[in-house]
Amino acid sequence: MRKPVTLFVFLFISLLATSQFDASRITIARDSFGVPHIFAPTDPEVAYGIAWAHAEDDFETLQTVALSGKALLGTGLGKKGAQADYVIKLLRIRETVEEKWSTLSPDFLALIKGYVSGLNDFAKAHPSQVKYKKAFPYTEKEYMCGVMFSVTLFCGVEELLPQILGGKVATIPGFQTEGSNSFAFNSKKTTTGESFLAINAHQPQEGPVAFYEAHLQSEQGWNCLGGLFPGAPLILHGTNENLGWAHTVNYQDKIDWYQLEMNPLNKNQYKFDGQWIDLEKSKAKLHVKGVPFTVSRMVYWSKYGPTVKTEKGVFSLRIPALMDIRVMEEWYRMNKAKNFTEFYAALSMTSLPMFNIMYADRYDTIFYVSNGKMPRRNPDPKYNWKSTLPGNTSATLWTEFKPITELPQYLNPPSGYLFNTNHSPFLATDPAFNIPMAKADKTDGYETYHNNRSARVMELIPTGKIDYEAFKKIKFDQQFPKTFQFPYGVDTMFLLNAEDHPALKEVIQNFQHWDRKAVANSKGAAIFLLVYEQVGNKLRGTRARLLTKQECLEAYQYVYDDMMKNFGRTDLTLGDIQKLVRGDDARPMWGLPDILTAAYTSSYKNGMRKVISGDAYICLVRYPKDGSLPIIESVNTFGASMHPDSPHYKDQMQLFIDQKLKKMSLSKEEVMKHAEKVYHPG
Repeated sequence: MRKPVTLFVFLFISLLATSQFDASRITIARDSFGVPHIFAPTDPEVAYGIAWAHAEDDFETLQTVALSGKALLGTGLGKKGAQADYVIKLLRIRETVEEKWSTLSPDFLALIKGYVSGLNDFAKAHPSQVKYKKAFPYTEKEYMCGVMFSVTLFCGVEELLPQILGGKVATIPGFQTEGSNSFAFNSKKTTTGESFLAINAHQPQEGPVAFYEAHLQSEQGWNCLGGLFPGAPLILHGTNENLGWAHTVNYQDKIDWYQLEMNPLNKNQYKFDGQWIDLEKSKAKLHVKGVPFTVSRMVYWSKYGPTVKTEKGVFSLRIPALMDIRVMEEWYRMNKAKNFTEFYAALSMTSLPMFNIMYADRYDTIFYVSNGKMPRRNPDPKYNWKSTLPGNTSATLWTEFKPITELPQYLNPPSGYLFNTNHSPFLATDPAFNIPMAKADKTDGYETYHNNRSARVMELIPTGKIDYEAFKKIKFDQQFPKTFQFPYGVDTMFLLNAEDHPALKEVIQNFQHWDRKAVANSKGAAIFLLVYEQVGNKLRGTRARLLTKQECLEAYQYVYDDMMKNFGRTDLTLGDIQKLVRGDDARPMWGLPDILTAAYTSSYKNGMRKVISGDAYICLVRYPKDGSLPIIESVNTFGASMHPDSPHYKDQMQLFIDQKLKKMSLSKEEVMKHAEKVYHPG
């Protein structure tokens, strides 16, 4: 009896995937902060709606995403874009998508059809906004190529390839990550008996991996609110009516690299299990803006995967993220899960090859897994899986992946809480209930350390229960832990005698009086900001240790010289130097690297520094015991729109600086009652 129904559903979805979308069935409701709430009868129509709404707010970034899927970034971004196109072709992303296209489910393909149709239709309706003509028309397979490229970057390709090639490869400008925080508490830890979830991304504030907030609701059981990246047709982390999840970046071993043993008589042959094998080779044709001809580069492939020739040898990469194209489909299943069983079934696809996952739900369940698509590697200790491997033997050629059940994970620990700040999955809760590190598979390369944020969380969590306000205070904490966790210890800077160094006396005293808080009016925090930059640039790549007395004096001298050169004085606060900038609006900003309210900066002007990443999209969720809809509060760094003339270009900026949140709702009735604008695409 099941087969005819299944066939009917398949035919319906196939029809939907190839039909024209009726925009009158899709409603976009903008709330008072311009956040789009998309309502439609079907999931593909909702995907169409979010594509349209996001394009209204940030079409230029979406066009670069489309160009990446076509491997035509060079036509829009010039040389750096062409270098990214080279990587896409080196990794054979299009070939992988073609090969594995049939592994995608019909309902998910319909979703992608809806999203791509929304972008194409927006481009047709707004030709004057099409900055990159090559971006359209955009196809579903090109869309999936862009997804796969982004996923490989998150898995470390953007760091490893330049190392192998001597810094000769660039990726999409603005694509970098800095961490994130996540917390989940259940009734064993909360005074109200609710489950709490903190979704707290540390990402760039602008660009292709800056979070955009949206609410997506269909009549097919999809009702989800949270953050997504440009190009995503669904929520990447957030909450639905029953459950929510947060992501943080994890650092287990996601890529292996091999040095091939090349034939001295044939530069295109490598040895494998005693036999000489030809490298597969082809030409990558690259199109560069301003260059009137096509640039060709050779790309190679071995049994291990993408291969590059360098002055130091020939190296191959083996990347789990390239071996499964269902990553966005897994997120789709997570979006629509109704309980932990369904959510865990989604994770069991093991198609999402990266990110920790922190979970909480209305049923008092909390869960954490250090997620990844982890190979089953040879445990022989002669193979160092964190370093270069011999590429001449099947002993290092893994072909299987571990199921989700073999990854480090916690379900409802007796402590009642779980957290991750990009530190070790074996330090995720009360020490009495942590998974022993001895149980870890050493070939997986999991983190084993605390960082400053995780050490501070352990200082903040009380032995008893906490209320929601205390939960919020943990998230918004701006204090370093009692003991710094940085590899280069600045503790010795507190031991110098200021009287012995008259010229540096004020700087030394201001730093030594610092309470280790990263607040905007702190003089000590201003000094640490500059010290962090100077010490990091000088010592990066060396062994972890305390600074010597001479290095401390050099750091203080650097701070003095920098402040005098740019400001003419040394009694500066953090907010004098560090700014949150939107357009021409620059405001004093809190935050330092690796605190719970993290901030990472780049040079701005006149000696000031501009926050470019760190604390970004924040969403705090409570799941009431009575089963009513989750209580949601959120804030994004600036606002929903990238258009300077929009009222939502920076209307959340001061909220963010003040560490305040806005109320959000999954109720269509509530949204429509207070919406400031309601319309259909078109």
